[in-house]
Amino acid sequence: MIGCRHRLRLDAAHPEVIAEVREDPGVQQRREAASTQRARVRDELIAAAPDEWVVIEPRLRAGEKAAATMAAMAAGAPRIWGGLLPQERETGRRGGAEFLLRDADRGGYIPIIVVNHKVTDPRRPDPADFHPLTSDLHRWEPRRDKHVKLRPQPRDQQRLAHLYRMLQRHGMASPALVGGAIGLAFDRILVHDLTTVLADYDQRYADRIAVVRGELPTQPSKVPECRQCPWWVRGADGEPSCEGQLAIMRDVSLVAPGSRADVLRVHGVQTVDELAAWEGDDPDDWQHGPFSETVVTARAWIAGAALVRRFDTVSVRRADVEVDVDLESYQEDGAYLWGTLLDDVYRPFVTWDPLPTEDEGRSFGEFWTWLMRVRADAHAAGKTFAAYCYSRTAEDKWLYESARRFAGRPGVPTHEEVRAFVDSPEWVDMFQAVTDEFICPNGKGLKKIAPVAGFAWRDPEASGEASMGWYRRAVGYDADPDLSQRTRLFEYNEDDVRATQVLRDWMTTRAVAEVPSLSDFGRH
Repeated sequence: MIGCRHRLRLDAAHPEVIAEVREDPGVQQRREAASTQRARVRDELIAAAPDEWVVIEPRLRAGEKAAATMAAMAAGAPRIWGGLLPQERETGRRGGAEFLLRDADRGGYIPIIVVNHKVTDPRRPDPADFHPLTSDLHRWEPRRDKHVKLRPQPRDQQRLAHLYRMLQRHGMASPALVGGAIGLAFDRILVHDLTTVLADYDQRYADRIAVVRGELPTQPSKVPECRQCPWWVRGADGEPSCEGQLAIMRDVSLVAPGSRADVLRVHGVQTVDELAAWEGDDPDDWQHGPFSETVVTARAWIAGAALVRRFDTVSVRRADVEVDVDLESYQEDGAYLWGTLLDDVYRPFVTWDPLPTEDEGRSFGEFWTWLMRVRADAHAAGKTFAAYCYSRTAEDKWLYESARRFAGRPGVPTHEEVRAFVDSPEWVDMFQAVTDEFICPNGKGLKKIAPVAGFAWRDPEASGEASMGWYRRAVGYDADPDLSQRTRLFEYNEDDVRATQVLRDWMTTRAVAEVPSLSDFGRH
Protein backbone atom coordinates (compact mmCIF):
# COMPACT_ATOMS: atom_id res chain seq x y z
CA MET A 1 0.00 0.00 0.00
CA ILE A 2 2.88 2.37 0.73
CA GLY A 3 5.94 1.07 -1.10
CA CYS A 4 7.10 0.99 -4.72
CA ARG A 5 4.44 -0.02 -7.27
CA HIS A 6 7.05 -1.46 -9.65
CA ARG A 7 8.48 -3.69 -6.92
CA LEU A 8 4.94 -4.88 -6.16
CA ARG A 9 4.41 -5.89 -9.79
CA LEU A 10 7.76 -7.70 -10.01
CA ASP A 11 7.17 -9.53 -6.73
CA ALA A 12 3.75 -10.70 -7.95
CA ALA A 13 4.94 -11.67 -11.42
CA HIS A 14 8.16 -13.46 -10.37
CA PRO A 15 7.68 -15.08 -6.94
CA GLU A 16 10.23 -17.75 -7.89
CA VAL A 17 12.97 -15.11 -8.11
CA ILE A 18 12.11 -13.61 -4.75
CA ALA A 19 12.08 -17.07 -3.18
CA GLU A 20 15.76 -17.43 -4.11
CA VAL A 21 16.79 -14.08 -2.61
CA ARG A 22 18.32 -14.25 0.82
CA GLU A 23 16.48 -11.90 3.15
CA ASP A 24 18.45 -8.81 4.11
CA PRO A 25 19.89 -9.34 7.64
CA GLY A 26 18.53 -5.99 8.76
CA VAL A 27 15.04 -6.87 7.54
CA GLN A 28 15.26 -10.26 9.22
CA GLN A 29 16.30 -8.69 12.51
CA ARG A 30 13.46 -6.17 12.38
CA ARG A 31 11.03 -9.00 11.67
CA GLU A 32 12.32 -10.95 14.66
CA ALA A 33 12.17 -7.87 16.87
CA ALA A 34 8.58 -7.24 15.79
CA SER A 35 7.66 -10.82 16.66
CA THR A 36 9.25 -10.41 20.09
CA GLN A 37 7.34 -7.16 20.63
CA ARG A 38 4.03 -8.78 19.73
CA ALA A 39 4.68 -11.69 22.09
CA ARG A 40 5.50 -9.29 24.92
CA VAL A 41 2.32 -7.28 24.37
CA ARG A 42 0.22 -10.45 24.08
CA ASP A 43 1.52 -11.95 27.30
CA GLU A 44 1.11 -8.80 29.38
CA LEU A 45 -2.35 -7.90 28.07
CA ILE A 46 -3.77 -11.39 28.49
CA ALA A 47 -2.21 -11.84 31.93
CA ALA A 48 -4.01 -8.70 33.13
CA ALA A 49 -7.49 -10.07 32.33
CA PRO A 50 -7.33 -13.67 31.05
CA ASP A 51 -11.10 -14.21 31.18
CA GLU A 52 -11.73 -11.45 28.63
CA TRP A 53 -9.58 -12.95 25.89
CA VAL A 54 -10.04 -15.44 23.12
CA VAL A 55 -6.67 -16.42 21.68
CA ILE A 56 -6.68 -17.81 18.14
CA GLU A 57 -4.30 -20.76 18.00
CA PRO A 58 -1.39 -19.60 15.77
CA ARG A 59 -0.61 -23.13 14.54
CA LEU A 60 -3.98 -23.53 12.83
CA ARG A 61 -4.20 -23.39 9.05
CA ALA A 62 -5.31 -20.07 7.59
CA GLY A 63 -8.87 -21.22 6.89
CA GLU A 64 -9.23 -22.65 10.38
CA LYS A 65 -7.88 -19.47 11.96
CA ALA A 66 -10.33 -17.35 9.97
CA ALA A 67 -13.24 -19.60 10.99
CA ALA A 68 -12.19 -19.43 14.66
CA THR A 69 -11.94 -15.64 14.46
CA MET A 70 -15.41 -15.29 12.92
CA ALA A 71 -16.86 -17.64 15.55
CA ALA A 72 -15.30 -15.61 18.37
CA MET A 73 -16.73 -12.38 16.97
CA ALA A 74 -20.14 -13.94 16.45
CA ALA A 75 -20.07 -15.02 20.11
CA GLY A 76 -19.28 -11.44 21.17
CA ALA A 77 -15.83 -12.10 22.64
CA PRO A 78 -14.64 -8.89 24.36
CA ARG A 79 -11.06 -9.23 23.13
CA ILE A 80 -9.53 -11.47 20.46
CA TRP A 81 -5.80 -12.00 20.01
CA GLY A 82 -4.25 -13.16 16.74
CA GLY A 83 -7.41 -12.92 14.66
CA LEU A 84 -7.30 -13.68 10.94
CA LEU A 85 -10.14 -12.52 8.68
CA PRO A 86 -11.46 -14.60 5.76
CA GLN A 87 -9.57 -14.09 2.53
CA GLU A 88 -11.60 -12.20 -0.09
CA ARG A 89 -10.91 -13.87 -3.40
CA GLU A 90 -12.71 -11.34 -5.58
CA THR A 91 -11.10 -8.27 -3.96
CA GLY A 92 -7.77 -9.90 -3.17
CA ARG A 93 -7.85 -8.73 0.44
CA ARG A 94 -6.38 -10.83 3.18
CA GLY A 95 -5.11 -9.90 6.62
CA GLY A 96 -5.49 -10.08 10.35
CA ALA A 97 -5.07 -7.98 13.45
CA GLU A 98 -3.06 -8.70 16.56
CA PHE A 99 -5.96 -7.42 18.65
CA LEU A 100 -9.68 -7.15 17.88
CA LEU A 101 -11.58 -5.19 20.52
CA ARG A 102 -15.35 -5.39 20.83
CA ASP A 103 -17.00 -1.97 20.86
CA ALA A 104 -19.18 -2.36 23.94
CA ASP A 105 -21.17 0.81 23.20
CA ARG A 106 -21.87 0.50 19.47
CA GLY A 107 -21.26 -3.13 18.63
CA GLY A 108 -18.79 -4.54 16.15
CA TYR A 109 -15.01 -4.67 16.49
CA ILE A 110 -12.16 -2.16 16.49
CA PRO A 111 -8.91 -3.36 14.87
CA ILE A 112 -5.78 -2.71 16.94
CA ILE A 113 -2.32 -3.47 15.60
CA VAL A 114 0.95 -3.98 17.48
CA VAL A 115 3.97 -2.42 15.80
CA ASN A 116 7.69 -2.34 16.51
CA HIS A 117 8.15 1.40 16.06
CA LYS A 118 7.22 4.53 17.95
CA VAL A 119 3.73 5.87 17.39
CA THR A 120 4.03 8.86 19.72
CA ASP A 121 6.74 11.03 21.26
CA PRO A 122 6.67 12.55 24.75
CA ARG A 123 5.48 16.13 25.01
CA ARG A 124 5.36 18.33 28.05
CA PRO A 125 1.80 19.56 28.57
CA ASP A 126 1.48 22.82 26.71
CA PRO A 127 -0.94 24.59 24.37
CA ALA A 128 -1.08 22.92 20.96
CA ASP A 129 -3.35 22.94 17.94
CA PHE A 130 -3.79 19.18 18.09
CA HIS A 131 -3.61 16.52 20.76
CA PRO A 132 -3.89 12.89 19.62
CA LEU A 133 -6.50 10.48 20.92
CA THR A 134 -5.12 7.73 23.13
CA SER A 135 -6.62 5.07 25.35
CA ASP A 136 -5.52 3.05 28.35
CA LEU A 137 -4.17 -0.37 27.41
CA HIS A 138 -6.73 -2.24 29.52
CA ARG A 139 -9.78 0.04 29.36
CA TRP A 140 -11.03 1.48 26.09
CA GLU A 141 -11.44 5.14 26.99
CA PRO A 142 -10.24 7.34 24.11
CA ARG A 143 -9.44 10.90 25.14
CA ARG A 144 -7.21 13.77 24.05
CA ASP A 145 -3.71 13.22 25.39
CA LYS A 146 -1.66 16.34 26.17
CA HIS A 147 1.38 14.32 27.17
CA VAL A 148 2.31 12.98 23.73
CA LYS A 149 2.60 14.18 20.16
CA LEU A 150 1.81 12.09 17.12
CA ARG A 151 4.48 10.39 15.03
CA PRO A 152 2.83 10.12 11.58
CA GLN A 153 2.83 6.53 10.34
CA PRO A 154 0.85 6.27 7.05
CA ARG A 155 1.52 2.52 6.86
CA ASP A 156 -0.28 1.99 10.17
CA GLN A 157 -3.32 3.98 9.01
CA GLN A 158 -3.46 2.10 5.71
CA ARG A 159 -3.29 -1.25 7.48
CA LEU A 160 -6.06 -0.25 9.87
CA ALA A 161 -8.24 0.96 6.97
CA HIS A 162 -7.61 -2.38 5.25
CA LEU A 163 -8.73 -4.29 8.34
CA TYR A 164 -11.75 -2.04 8.80
CA ARG A 165 -12.94 -2.78 5.25
CA MET A 166 -12.52 -6.51 5.89
CA LEU A 167 -14.51 -6.30 9.13
CA GLN A 168 -17.13 -4.17 7.41
CA ARG A 169 -17.66 -6.83 4.74
CA HIS A 170 -18.94 -9.22 7.42
CA GLY A 171 -20.90 -6.62 9.39
CA MET A 172 -18.34 -6.78 12.16
CA ALA A 173 -16.86 -3.25 11.98
CA SER A 174 -17.55 -0.80 14.77
CA PRO A 175 -19.53 2.25 13.62
CA ALA A 176 -16.95 4.37 15.48
CA LEU A 177 -14.70 4.37 12.38
CA VAL A 178 -11.50 4.11 14.43
CA GLY A 179 -8.55 1.80 14.81
CA GLY A 180 -5.68 1.57 17.26
CA ALA A 181 -1.93 1.05 17.35
CA ILE A 182 0.24 -0.11 20.24
CA GLY A 183 3.77 1.10 19.65
CA LEU A 184 7.22 0.29 20.90
CA ALA A 185 6.74 2.05 24.25
CA PHE A 186 3.70 -0.18 25.05
CA ASP A 187 2.26 2.52 27.32
CA ARG A 188 -1.03 3.42 25.59
CA ILE A 189 -3.14 2.74 22.51
CA LEU A 190 -2.92 5.45 19.88
CA VAL A 191 -6.39 5.89 18.38
CA HIS A 192 -6.57 6.62 14.63
CA ASP A 193 -9.65 8.29 13.16
CA LEU A 194 -10.27 6.41 9.91
CA THR A 195 -12.95 8.75 8.59
CA THR A 196 -10.61 10.61 6.24
CA VAL A 197 -8.30 7.64 5.64
CA LEU A 198 -10.77 5.24 4.05
CA ALA A 199 -11.25 7.18 0.78
CA ASP A 200 -7.49 7.36 0.23
CA TYR A 201 -7.18 3.69 1.13
CA ASP A 202 -9.87 2.67 -1.35
CA GLN A 203 -8.13 4.54 -4.16
CA ARG A 204 -4.72 3.12 -3.25
CA TYR A 205 -6.04 -0.41 -2.91
CA ALA A 206 -7.79 -0.34 -6.28
CA ASP A 207 -4.54 0.80 -7.89
CA ARG A 208 -2.36 -1.74 -6.08
CA ILE A 209 -4.54 -4.75 -6.70
CA ALA A 210 -4.66 -3.83 -10.39
CA VAL A 211 -0.85 -3.72 -10.40
CA VAL A 212 -0.65 -7.14 -8.74
CA ARG A 213 -3.03 -8.59 -11.34
CA GLY A 214 -1.01 -7.14 -14.21
CA GLU A 215 -3.81 -4.80 -15.26
CA LEU A 216 -1.73 -1.63 -14.91
CA PRO A 217 1.80 -1.04 -16.24
CA THR A 218 4.61 0.15 -13.99
CA GLN A 219 8.16 1.33 -14.58
CA PRO A 220 11.18 1.65 -12.29
CA SER A 221 11.99 4.92 -10.57
CA LYS A 222 14.62 5.49 -7.93
CA VAL A 223 13.18 5.88 -4.42
CA PRO A 224 14.65 5.34 -0.92
CA GLU A 225 13.25 1.79 -0.92
CA CYS A 226 15.69 0.89 -3.70
CA ARG A 227 18.53 0.64 -1.19
CA GLN A 228 17.17 -2.62 0.17
CA CYS A 229 15.23 -3.94 -2.80
CA PRO A 230 16.47 -7.12 -4.54
CA TRP A 231 15.19 -5.85 -7.89
CA TRP A 232 17.63 -2.92 -7.81
CA VAL A 233 20.47 -5.25 -8.81
CA ARG A 234 18.48 -8.23 -10.13
CA GLY A 235 16.40 -8.61 -13.28
CA ALA A 236 13.79 -11.12 -14.40
CA ASP A 237 13.00 -12.79 -17.76
CA GLY A 238 16.29 -11.56 -19.18
CA GLU A 239 15.49 -7.93 -18.38
CA PRO A 240 18.08 -5.66 -16.74
CA SER A 241 17.81 -4.78 -13.08
CA CYS A 242 16.01 -1.58 -12.08
CA GLU A 243 19.38 0.13 -11.72
CA GLY A 244 20.38 -1.08 -15.16
CA GLN A 245 17.11 0.01 -16.77
CA LEU A 246 17.32 3.47 -15.23
CA ALA A 247 20.91 3.84 -16.39
CA ILE A 248 19.94 2.83 -19.95
CA MET A 249 17.03 5.27 -19.86
CA ARG A 250 19.17 7.92 -18.13
CA ASP A 251 16.08 8.36 -16.03
CA VAL A 252 15.69 11.63 -14.17
CA SER A 253 15.10 9.84 -10.85
CA LEU A 254 18.80 8.93 -10.78
CA VAL A 255 19.55 12.53 -9.77
CA ALA A 256 16.09 13.58 -8.49
CA PRO A 257 14.72 10.53 -6.67
CA GLY A 258 11.33 10.03 -5.12
CA SER A 259 8.73 12.80 -5.36
CA ARG A 260 11.21 15.10 -7.10
CA ALA A 261 11.08 12.90 -10.19
CA ASP A 262 7.28 12.87 -10.06
CA VAL A 263 7.17 16.68 -10.24
CA LEU A 264 9.69 16.79 -13.08
CA ARG A 265 7.79 14.23 -15.14
CA VAL A 266 4.66 16.38 -14.91
CA HIS A 267 6.72 19.07 -16.64
CA GLY A 268 7.87 16.71 -19.40
CA VAL A 269 11.32 16.01 -17.96
CA GLN A 270 12.02 12.29 -18.26
CA THR A 271 15.81 12.07 -18.44
CA VAL A 272 18.85 13.49 -16.71
CA ASP A 273 19.80 15.12 -19.99
CA GLU A 274 16.46 16.93 -20.26
CA LEU A 275 16.86 18.20 -16.72
CA ALA A 276 20.40 19.34 -17.43
CA ALA A 277 19.15 21.31 -20.46
CA TRP A 278 16.36 23.07 -18.52
CA GLU A 279 15.95 26.73 -19.45
CA GLY A 280 13.47 29.32 -18.28
CA ASP A 281 11.62 29.76 -15.02
CA ASP A 282 11.57 27.25 -12.21
CA PRO A 283 8.49 24.98 -11.97
CA ASP A 284 5.77 26.60 -9.88
CA ASP A 285 5.13 23.41 -7.94
CA TRP A 286 8.78 22.70 -7.03
CA GLN A 287 9.16 22.38 -3.25
CA HIS A 288 12.50 20.62 -2.95
CA GLY A 289 15.03 23.37 -2.44
CA PRO A 290 16.62 25.61 -5.08
CA PHE A 291 15.70 24.25 -8.49
CA SER A 292 18.93 25.58 -9.98
CA GLU A 293 20.85 23.12 -7.77
CA THR A 294 18.80 20.24 -9.14
CA VAL A 295 19.78 21.29 -12.66
CA VAL A 296 23.43 21.50 -11.58
CA THR A 297 23.15 18.04 -10.03
CA ALA A 298 22.08 16.65 -13.40
CA ARG A 299 24.97 18.33 -15.18
CA ALA A 300 27.46 17.10 -12.60
CA TRP A 301 26.10 13.56 -12.92
CA ILE A 302 26.60 13.66 -16.68
CA ALA A 303 30.17 14.93 -16.17
CA GLY A 304 30.90 12.26 -13.56
CA ALA A 305 31.56 14.78 -10.77
CA ALA A 306 31.06 13.26 -7.31
CA LEU A 307 30.68 16.69 -5.67
CA VAL A 308 30.17 20.30 -6.68
CA ARG A 309 31.40 23.23 -4.58
CA ARG A 310 28.79 25.85 -3.78
CA PHE A 311 31.35 28.59 -3.10
CA ASP A 312 34.86 29.68 -4.07
CA THR A 313 36.14 28.49 -0.70
CA VAL A 314 35.20 25.53 1.49
CA SER A 315 34.74 26.14 5.20
CA VAL A 316 34.24 23.81 8.15
CA ARG A 317 34.49 24.63 11.83
CA ARG A 318 37.92 23.74 13.26
CA ALA A 319 39.25 23.84 16.84
CA ASP A 320 42.49 23.44 18.78
CA VAL A 321 41.12 20.27 20.37
CA GLU A 322 38.97 18.08 18.11
CA VAL A 323 37.11 14.91 19.08
CA ASP A 324 35.27 12.71 16.59
CA VAL A 325 32.28 10.74 17.91
CA ASP A 326 30.23 7.87 16.49
CA LEU A 327 27.79 5.57 18.27
CA GLU A 328 26.51 2.10 17.54
CA SER A 329 23.00 1.14 18.64
CA TYR A 330 20.84 -1.94 18.27
CA GLN A 331 17.36 -1.14 16.99
CA GLU A 332 15.50 0.69 19.79
CA ASP A 333 17.13 -1.32 22.59
CA GLY A 334 19.97 1.09 23.31
CA ALA A 335 23.41 2.42 22.35
CA TYR A 336 26.09 -0.11 23.23
CA LEU A 337 29.17 1.66 21.85
CA TRP A 338 30.35 5.27 21.86
CA GLY A 339 33.53 5.54 19.79
CA THR A 340 35.85 8.56 19.96
CA LEU A 341 38.98 9.79 18.20
CA LEU A 342 41.32 12.32 19.83
CA ASP A 343 44.88 13.05 18.72
CA ASP A 344 44.74 10.00 16.42
CA VAL A 345 43.90 7.70 19.36
CA TYR A 346 40.67 5.68 19.18
CA ARG A 347 38.85 5.19 22.50
CA PRO A 348 35.68 3.07 22.67
CA PHE A 349 33.21 3.14 25.55
CA VAL A 350 31.24 -0.08 25.33
CA THR A 351 29.05 -2.66 27.01
CA TRP A 352 28.87 -6.20 25.69
CA ASP A 353 26.00 -7.19 27.95
CA PRO A 354 23.09 -7.88 25.55
CA LEU A 355 20.79 -4.87 25.23
CA PRO A 356 18.72 -3.73 26.97
CA THR A 357 21.05 -3.71 29.98
CA GLU A 358 21.75 -1.53 33.00
CA ASP A 359 25.44 -1.70 32.10
CA GLU A 360 24.68 0.61 29.18
CA GLY A 361 24.33 3.38 31.77
CA ARG A 362 27.88 2.74 32.96
CA SER A 363 29.45 2.92 29.50
CA PHE A 364 27.45 6.02 28.61
CA GLY A 365 28.41 7.74 31.88
CA GLU A 366 32.08 6.97 31.26
CA PHE A 367 31.85 8.34 27.71
CA TRP A 368 30.17 11.56 28.81
CA THR A 369 32.59 12.08 31.71
CA TRP A 370 35.59 11.62 29.43
CA LEU A 371 34.21 13.95 26.73
CA MET A 372 33.39 16.71 29.22
CA ARG A 373 36.82 16.38 30.86
CA VAL A 374 38.55 16.81 27.49
CA ARG A 375 36.34 19.84 26.85
CA ALA A 376 37.03 21.36 30.28
CA ASP A 377 40.79 20.80 29.95
CA ALA A 378 40.77 22.56 26.59
CA HIS A 379 38.90 25.53 28.01
CA ALA A 380 41.22 25.69 31.03
CA ALA A 381 44.22 25.82 28.69
CA GLY A 382 42.66 28.64 26.69
CA LYS A 383 42.10 26.41 23.69
CA THR A 384 39.03 26.02 21.47
CA PHE A 385 37.14 22.70 21.46
CA ALA A 386 34.82 20.91 19.05
CA ALA A 387 33.26 17.45 18.89
CA TYR A 388 32.23 16.10 15.49
CA CYS A 389 29.72 13.50 14.32
CA TYR A 390 28.13 12.67 10.96
CA SER A 391 24.37 13.20 10.78
CA ARG A 392 23.68 14.07 14.40
CA THR A 393 20.13 12.71 14.54
CA ALA A 394 21.16 9.36 16.03
CA GLU A 395 23.74 10.83 18.39
CA ASP A 396 21.33 13.47 19.68
CA LYS A 397 18.59 10.89 20.13
CA TRP A 398 20.72 8.54 22.21
CA LEU A 399 22.33 11.35 24.22
CA TYR A 400 18.87 12.44 25.34
CA GLU A 401 17.51 8.90 25.70
CA SER A 402 20.51 7.73 27.72
CA ALA A 403 20.32 10.78 29.99
CA ARG A 404 16.65 10.03 30.61
CA ARG A 405 16.95 6.28 31.11
CA PHE A 406 20.02 6.37 33.36
CA ALA A 407 19.38 9.60 35.24
CA GLY A 408 21.26 9.75 38.53
CA ARG A 409 23.89 7.15 37.61
CA PRO A 410 27.59 8.09 37.91
CA GLY A 411 28.69 10.38 35.09
CA VAL A 412 25.26 10.52 33.40
CA PRO A 413 24.26 14.11 32.50
CA THR A 414 20.91 15.73 33.03
CA HIS A 415 18.59 16.54 30.13
CA GLU A 416 19.56 20.21 30.48
CA GLU A 417 23.30 19.40 30.31
CA VAL A 418 22.80 17.40 27.12
CA ARG A 419 20.75 20.18 25.58
CA ALA A 420 23.34 22.83 26.48
CA PHE A 421 26.03 20.79 24.74
CA VAL A 422 24.18 19.74 21.58
CA ASP A 423 22.83 23.29 21.09
CA SER A 424 26.32 24.78 21.38
CA PRO A 425 28.63 25.53 18.42
CA GLU A 426 31.05 22.96 19.88
CA TRP A 427 28.86 20.08 18.65
CA VAL A 428 29.46 19.96 14.90
CA ASP A 429 27.50 17.87 12.40
CA MET A 430 29.75 17.05 9.45
CA PHE A 431 26.70 15.99 7.43
CA GLN A 432 25.39 19.54 7.72
CA ALA A 433 28.83 20.92 6.83
CA VAL A 434 28.84 18.80 3.66
CA THR A 435 25.28 19.92 2.85
CA ASP A 436 26.25 23.56 3.29
CA GLU A 437 29.37 23.34 1.15
CA PHE A 438 28.58 20.83 -1.62
CA ILE A 439 25.98 19.59 -4.04
CA CYS A 440 26.14 15.78 -3.98
CA PRO A 441 24.84 14.05 -7.16
CA ASN A 442 25.35 10.55 -5.70
CA GLY A 443 24.08 11.13 -2.17
CA LYS A 444 25.43 12.59 1.07
CA GLY A 445 25.96 9.51 3.24
CA LEU A 446 29.37 9.17 4.86
CA LYS A 447 30.07 6.03 2.80
CA LYS A 448 29.49 8.15 -0.34
CA ILE A 449 31.39 11.26 0.68
CA ALA A 450 34.46 10.05 2.62
CA PRO A 451 35.87 8.06 -0.34
CA VAL A 452 35.99 11.32 -2.32
CA ALA A 453 38.35 12.56 0.39
CA GLY A 454 40.44 9.41 -0.01
CA PHE A 455 39.15 7.34 2.88
CA ALA A 456 38.29 3.61 2.66
CA TRP A 457 36.71 1.29 5.21
CA ARG A 458 38.67 -1.81 6.08
CA ASP A 459 35.60 -4.05 5.98
CA PRO A 460 34.05 -4.27 2.49
CA GLU A 461 30.67 -5.14 4.07
CA ALA A 462 30.67 -2.14 6.43
CA SER A 463 27.19 -0.68 6.86
CA GLY A 464 24.72 0.09 9.60
CA GLU A 465 22.47 -2.79 8.54
CA ALA A 466 25.34 -5.30 8.50
CA SER A 467 26.50 -4.17 11.94
CA MET A 468 23.16 -5.32 13.40
CA GLY A 469 24.01 -8.91 12.51
CA TRP A 470 27.57 -8.52 13.76
CA TYR A 471 26.22 -7.26 17.08
CA ARG A 472 23.85 -10.21 17.52
CA ARG A 473 26.78 -12.60 17.07
CA ALA A 474 29.09 -10.46 19.23
CA VAL A 475 26.84 -10.65 22.30
CA GLY A 476 25.49 -14.15 21.69
CA TYR A 477 21.81 -13.56 21.05
CA ASP A 478 21.54 -16.78 19.05
CA ALA A 479 24.62 -18.80 20.12
CA ASP A 480 27.79 -18.37 22.16
CA PRO A 481 29.31 -14.86 21.84
CA ASP A 482 31.63 -14.51 18.83
CA LEU A 483 34.54 -12.36 20.01
CA SER A 484 35.76 -11.83 16.45
CA GLN A 485 32.58 -9.88 15.77
CA ARG A 486 33.41 -7.53 18.63
CA THR A 487 36.71 -6.77 16.95
CA ARG A 488 34.85 -6.25 13.69
CA LEU A 489 32.49 -3.75 15.35
CA PHE A 490 35.37 -1.86 16.96
CA GLU A 491 37.11 -1.56 13.57
CA TYR A 492 33.90 -0.46 11.88
CA ASN A 493 33.25 2.18 14.53
CA GLU A 494 36.86 3.36 14.46
CA ASP A 495 36.74 3.70 10.68
CA ASP A 496 33.62 5.83 10.98
CA VAL A 497 35.25 8.34 13.34
CA ARG A 498 38.44 8.36 11.28
CA ALA A 499 36.35 9.00 8.16
CA THR A 500 34.90 12.19 9.64
CA GLN A 501 38.37 13.39 10.60
CA VAL A 502 39.79 12.67 7.14
CA LEU A 503 36.81 14.38 5.53
CA ARG A 504 37.27 17.48 7.70
CA ASP A 505 41.00 17.71 6.95
CA TRP A 506 40.30 17.28 3.23
CA MET A 507 37.67 20.02 3.22
CA THR A 508 40.17 22.36 4.86
CA THR A 509 43.15 21.59 2.63
CA ARG A 510 42.35 20.03 -0.76
CA ALA A 511 38.66 20.28 -1.57
CA VAL A 512 38.88 23.64 -3.34
CA ALA A 513 41.47 22.30 -5.76
CA GLU A 514 39.84 18.90 -6.31
CA VAL A 515 36.12 19.70 -6.57
CA PRO A 516 34.54 21.68 -9.43
CA SER A 517 32.49 24.72 -8.50
CA LEU A 518 28.88 25.66 -9.04
CA SER A 519 29.92 28.11 -11.72
CA ASP A 520 31.44 25.25 -13.72
CA PHE A 521 27.94 23.79 -14.12
CA GLY A 522 25.91 27.00 -14.15
CA ARG A 523 22.98 27.58 -16.44
CA HIS A 524 23.78 28.03 -20.10
